[in-house]
Amino acid sequence: MALAAEKQDRNLLSKIAAGDGHGENSSYFDGWKAYEENPFHPIHRPDGVIQMGLAENQLCGDLMRKWILEHPEASICTSEGVNQFSDIAIFQDYHGLSEFRQAVAKFMEKTRNNKVKFDPNRIVMSGGATGAHETVAFCLANPGDGFLVPTPYYPGFDRDLRWRTGVNLVPVTCHSSDGFKITVEALEDAYEKARESNISVKGLLITNPSNPLGTTLDRECLKSLVNFTNDKGIHLIADEIYAATTFGQSKFISVAEVIEEIPNCDRDLIHIVYSLSKDMGLPGLRVGIIYSYNDRVVHIARKMSSFGLVSSQTQHLIAKMLSDEDFVDEFIRESKLRLAARHTEITTGLDGLGIGWLKAKAGLFLWMDLRNLLKTATFDSETELWRVIVHKVKLNVSPGGSFHCHEPGWFRVCFANMDQKTMETALERIRVFTSQLEEESLNRNKPMVATTIMAKKKKKCWQSSLRLSFNDTRRFEDGFFSPHSPVPPSPLVRAQT
Repeated sequence: MALAAEKQDRNLLSKIAAGDGHGENSSYFDGWKAYEENPFHPIHRPDGVIQMGLAENQLCGDLMRKWILEHPEASICTSEGVNQFSDIAIFQDYHGLSEFRQAVAKFMEKTRNNKVKFDPNRIVMSGGATGAHETVAFCLANPGDGFLVPTPYYPGFDRDLRWRTGVNLVPVTCHSSDGFKITVEALEDAYEKARESNISVKGLLITNPSNPLGTTLDRECLKSLVNFTNDKGIHLIADEIYAATTFGQSKFISVAEVIEEIPNCDRDLIHIVYSLSKDMGLPGLRVGIIYSYNDRVVHIARKMSSFGLVSSQTQHLIAKMLSDEDFVDEFIRESKLRLAARHTEITTGLDGLGIGWLKAKAGLFLWMDLRNLLKTATFDSETELWRVIVHKVKLNVSPGGSFHCHEPGWFRVCFANMDQKTMETALERIRVFTSQLEEESLNRNKPMVATTIMAKKKKKCWQSSLRLSFNDTRRFEDGFFSPHSPVPPSPLVRAQT
């Protein structure tokens, strides 16, 4: 049946549509499917999958709702704002509303500590950062050309930059031994390997702050990246969608600030992708931004923006909201405090369980280290562990292999897209999981019990003291918190059922 459908696709659909260039054949997206099939609910689905694969900030929704209620005139679909309906709902120029571009430029300056200025006339709209990245790829590269991308990197880039453009992504291998820092040596190596493969390198794509690492690039590193791309005559695309999503001691430095300090920098090679999805927690509004210092790119990208414009109603609302500087200041300040508190909660919990994580304080996630739980240092073992975590422990975390990390055993864990009780339930599940690993370890170290059952349980156990034998997953089959589980459910779940 599947073969027949595939043959029909080849006959009826384009190669792009029927191919697998969408990049969704990965465990990153499979985890989402597992969540969608059985989403966690504290009352109706207490044994469902908790979504820890979604990088979304839901910690400040109350502040957003409060502002909306206090400013009904910001929407043209209210009695207070309907007088502007005719002006806003009609066709708008591809440039976007003037007040929208000005408000976004001011907001971008604020999220970069007002150390740089952004020209509203260089603001190009797009349907989220996804559309922005694809537009930039179309502008800068031909099919078959390549962009260097330091690893690990966001799995969606395989779809956003490659699927419809035919562009190649060339991984730049970074190592955990130095915190996955981007080095000029690694860039040179990837650049030369691309050329040996007859791939014309057109640019370097960086994410700062990093997704999935949660790290920020320091000034010297950014300067080295600008100098590298300038020397090679290739573009530097800086994804800065987490610019204001930092907390603690982490400091974000924009490439826009660094190029001011580099003599004779070729700014025609510098481009920034931004959105309001992360910093303002508004992914559903699809507000993506391209900011290029290249006049030609701005001109072409604006023409292409007709394929993914931000609705004029959304522009109107965002212009009003971002122009309220008191609200914006309060939102950013409170968001940092709440993110810091949530980050402390989850990392304290992991520390107490002996689980490592990359020390970083930016983004909506952390980079969790489970290398010591792998059967072997392979991606097959990583996938095996991931399947247990998603399908048995019922936590949708994302394996490092799907982020093109070259070291198996790392996982991205999102922590800002859930309420407090769900986070506590997730930590409880991790605690139960590690407790069962310890139980496995203790059982393996006891004298052999002369029973067939015990022999079978021990037969295929892993040798490491805290490694789980995933071949014997009967204890996980019904989920941790099902009526058949040998472990009592979390008090949080009991309290809500």
